[in-house]
Amino acid sequence: MTYLLNFAPWQQALFATLFTWGVTALGSALVFAFKTIRSHALAMMYGFAAGVMIAASFWSLLDPAISLAEELDKTPWLVVSSGFILGGLFLYVADKIIPALYIRHNENEEPPHKIKQAILLVFSITLHNIPEGLAVGVAFGAIQAASSAQHATMVLAAVTVAIGIGLQNFPEGAAVSIPLRQNGMSRPRAFMYGQASGMVEPIAGILGALLVSYVSQILPYALAFAAGAMIYVACKELIPEAHARTKSESHWAIFGIMAGFTLMMILDVALG
Repeated sequence: MTYLLNFAPWQQALFATLFTWGVTALGSALVFAFKTIRSHALAMMYGFAAGVMIAASFWSLLDPAISLAEELDKTPWLVVSSGFILGGLFLYVADKIIPALYIRHNENEEPPHKIKQAILLVFSITLHNIPEGLAVGVAFGAIQAASSAQHATMVLAAVTVAIGIGLQNFPEGAAVSIPLRQNGMSRPRAFMYGQASGMVEPIAGILGALLVSYVSQILPYALAFAAGAMIYVACKELIPEAHARTKSESHWAIFGIMAGFTLMMILDVALG
C-alpha cells in the first residue's frame, strides 16, 4: 500500500483499474473450467457484488463527499444530491443508447441469434464499465486533492472502491463467457469476449484521476457522481440478475447482498 502511494494519482488509478480488469478476466476464465454454473452460486455472486457496491457508495464515496463539501464551504446536501442524481442519470441515458441485453434461455432461438445477443451484452457491460472506471479514478485522484487530515480516509476509500468494482466485475465476466460457450463458441474466444468488457476501465480511470487532481473544486461532485453510478448499476443490473438466477429461491440473492454489504461495511468502518 505504501509503495503504491509513491506514484502519481493517475498511475495509482491505472494500477487499480488494471486490477478490476483482471478480475473481469478471472471471471471470464471460469469458462475453461465450467460450461455452466449453478444458479444459486451465480445469484450469490451477483448479490454479493451488489452489496459491496451499495456499501462502498456511501462509506467510500458519499461520506467523504459530504466532508469535502463542508471544507469547501459548499452546501453539502445540495452538492451530494446533485452529483448522485447526475451519476444515475448518466447511466440511464447510457441504457437508452445501448439497451442492457441479458441472455435468457429460450429453446426456440437459434444459436447464432443467441451469440449475437451475447455479443451485444459485451457492449452493454462495456458501456457500464466506463463510469465504474471513472469511480475508481476519481477515488484515487481524491487522495491528492484531500487535506492531510483526510489523507488516510481517502486512501482507504480508493482501495475499497477498487475492490468493490473488482468484485462486481467477476460475475459479469462469467455471465458473458459462459453463455457464449453454451451456445457453441470456443472456450478461448468466449474468454476473449468476456474479458473485453473490462478493457475500458483503465482508460476511464486515468481520465477520472487526472480530472479530479487538477480541478479540486469538483471533487465532492465527482465522488457523489461515482456513487450514483454505482448504485444505478447495483439496482438496475446486479440485483435483478441475482433474483433472476433463482426466481422462487430469492433468499440466495438476498444472502449475497447482505454478505457483500457487511464485508464492505466492516472494511470501511473498522479500518477507517
